[in-house]
Amino acid sequence: MNSFQHIFDQQREYFLTDKTKTFEWRIDQLNRAEKMLVENKDAFCAALHTDFGKPPFEQLFEITVPLGVIKYYRENLNDLMKPQAVEIPKGLEATGNSGIIYKEPYGVTLVIGPFNAPILLLLDPAMAAVAAGNPVILKPANTTPATAALFQQLVPKYFEPQSVNVVTGGRLEITELLQLPFDFIFFTGSASTGKVVMRAAAENLTPIVLELGGQNPTIVDETANLDIAVERIAWGHNAISGQWCIAPGYVYIHESVATVFLDKLKAAIRGMYGDDPQQSPDFARMISDHDVDRMASYLIPEKIIIGGRMDKASRYVEPTVMYPVEWTDAVMQQEIFGPILPVLPYKDLKEIVEIVKRRPKSLACYIFSKNQATIDYVMNAVSFGGGCVNQTNLHCWIDSLPFGGVGMSGMGKYYGKAGFDALSNTKAMLIGNPDLKLDVFPPYIGNKAEEALKLFA
Repeated sequence: MNSFQHIFDQQREYFLTDKTKTFEWRIDQLNRAEKMLVENKDAFCAALHTDFGKPPFEQLFEITVPLGVIKYYRENLNDLMKPQAVEIPKGLEATGNSGIIYKEPYGVTLVIGPFNAPILLLLDPAMAAVAAGNPVILKPANTTPATAALFQQLVPKYFEPQSVNVVTGGRLEITELLQLPFDFIFFTGSASTGKVVMRAAAENLTPIVLELGGQNPTIVDETANLDIAVERIAWGHNAISGQWCIAPGYVYIHESVATVFLDKLKAAIRGMYGDDPQQSPDFARMISDHDVDRMASYLIPEKIIIGGRMDKASRYVEPTVMYPVEWTDAVMQQEIFGPILPVLPYKDLKEIVEIVKRRPKSLACYIFSKNQATIDYVMNAVSFGGGCVNQTNLHCWIDSLPFGGVGMSGMGKYYGKAGFDALSNTKAMLIGNPDLKLDVFPPYIGNKAEEALKLFA
């Protein structure tokens, strides 16, 4: 028997009581999550530091963002749960019919979190799930063992198991979990594992959201404010030591300003992390020895303009910029997910846009320019999940901006209302007039058919 079957069955039976559909249950789960985060903030921060040296700002970020998500759902839940009246054809409306959209929970939901933001990216979708009325099974990343162990310790203290439960483990446990007929699966991680999750979901036709990644293009044209651009790119790329799905993956810089841009970029990196970033309290470590080796395999010594040093014993990889990079270089063949930033020069915008368009669709894209025509052209021509103009990364913090990928970078959107909607089944209903007889049925004699069809005009 599947060792997780009893957890699943307990949540399924509880869901069938309809108690999770109530406003009171949803608010209770949000309050419990808030209490767990607030009362154990220091323990969560310590676990993040133990797992991969997350610096204090990034630790607090992982607590603050889920608390903001909880606040949003608590303040907006009444409105989100209300049936929504929609327009219907005038002919039907005139005969006393109306259209209503109801949002109902799917049921038992599996949330699989990643290592790079093991609190935030586990709890954010979980909060959307419980706000929508779904019981949840949490699966934290096994590559952050201290954080996973803390979840395993705390979740049973703050939640009833039939409402929110947690399981830990690695590939074998995930494989076993995915055999269960979940009502919804939310996965954040790599595209390769996302394919495995999607294949498993197909066995039960389970709806899913996949939050994946990819190489996120950043375009800096000749009109950009370079002082602003370098700071935002340097931070956006090197936060979490580059292990961020929305990090700028590579930069296309217009050749006319390339030299100035690179000088300013080096200065920005030094300004943030010092001459020896290994000593910086604000710079994280790689998640594994394997990832340090992977970063080393990307380096081309003659193209390194800053950085390049590594210390495998402490899983340290220095913030590194390589220039001029070409598409044939190893660093450009896949998502980097580390603090190595490739920079490519360009002369013709349309030429590089054609290149980007033929790459797998990215989770994010960033454009630095004061030329609105350039901004509009890139936005229209390139498909990606979301992004920023003259900014990086911050779009993923804003409740009103749906977040998610497209194509190889994922499917489905969440955050705020989009998250509630994603974790809810949209039940569309036509409410008929119980007393008004409409003779729209056979036999269709004369112009009866035409008159009946006018109801839908």
